[in-house]
Amino acid sequence: MTNSLPPALFLMGPTAGGKTAAAVAMARELPVDIISVDSAQVYRGMDIGTAKPDAGTLAEAPHHLIDIVDPPDSFSVGDFRQRAVELIARITATGRVPLLVGGTMLYFKALQEGLSELPQADPAIRCAIDSVARDVGWPTMHEELRRRDPETAKRVDPHDAHRIQRALEVLHATDRPLSVLVRERRPEALPYRVIAVSLEPSHRTALHARIAERFDKMLGQGLVEEVHDLRSRYHLDAGTPSMRCVGYRQAWEHLDGKLSRDELRNQGIAATRQLAKRQLTWLRSMRTVARMDCLAADAAAQVLQHFRRALEARHNSAMHQ
Repeated sequence: MTNSLPPALFLMGPTAGGKTAAAVAMARELPVDIISVDSAQVYRGMDIGTAKPDAGTLAEAPHHLIDIVDPPDSFSVGDFRQRAVELIARITATGRVPLLVGGTMLYFKALQEGLSELPQADPAIRCAIDSVARDVGWPTMHEELRRRDPETAKRVDPHDAHRIQRALEVLHATDRPLSVLVRERRPEALPYRVIAVSLEPSHRTALHARIAERFDKMLGQGLVEEVHDLRSRYHLDAGTPSMRCVGYRQAWEHLDGKLSRDELRNQGIAATRQLAKRQLTWLRSMRTVARMDCLAADAAAQVLQHFRRALEARHNSAMHQ
């Protein structure tokens, strides 16, 4: 039954793993339409720090779900799932194949497994959590989360105010850990045959070098100036979810005089490495994923070959049914 379903291609991996290059190579050779699976690239004006594909790349290989909301706006995992499911259906109806590319692992998980029935946001509880956080800081709030829901805490950055707040809110509202409620989600399988590839490093130190090189490039391209411009154009603060993204948080603190340029660089690289570590933790918990070395010189060609063979096998199977 699964093999008779239309295909949906997943291309996953840690930051700086070469996913965009592989996706563009696929778009040149296969009838795919790309859907971005990136919680930062959804924001308009956040181009440098998110490593958003440039105009030339997007002209050659258009990406859905890039530049769809302004930085002050909220964009939840539920918003992503709804839009992505609609896009997948629309792309499939044209006879093309959806290719979902990115590193926001929570989005991939929600897409495949559906979303749990969680309590609605409670303004009073959120206000109380925010009040405590202002006094003690979000890393201390993360420590409370680690004591009460270590499984969730392991997957949330100690500075990710939005996700720490939500996890603590669920604890206060239900007296049950978010991780437990998520496991109890109702099955909501994606009605497609998922063919997944993960680009992962054979050597962590080499990926770290790539991350440092890319962050230096972002600084050279004007990451700090980009954040300064966003602050002048929109009503933002340090707690706005878009400004909690890796790189943007450190640039914000630099503009506020809390970090020197060297501290900005060092903390930005360290935070990006931690992001990559969390992404790899997610990926290694996933099954039925073809894992390929993102450091290989022919990584993009390997990804293309794998997906091409999978699509050809499905086509041949359908022809013989």
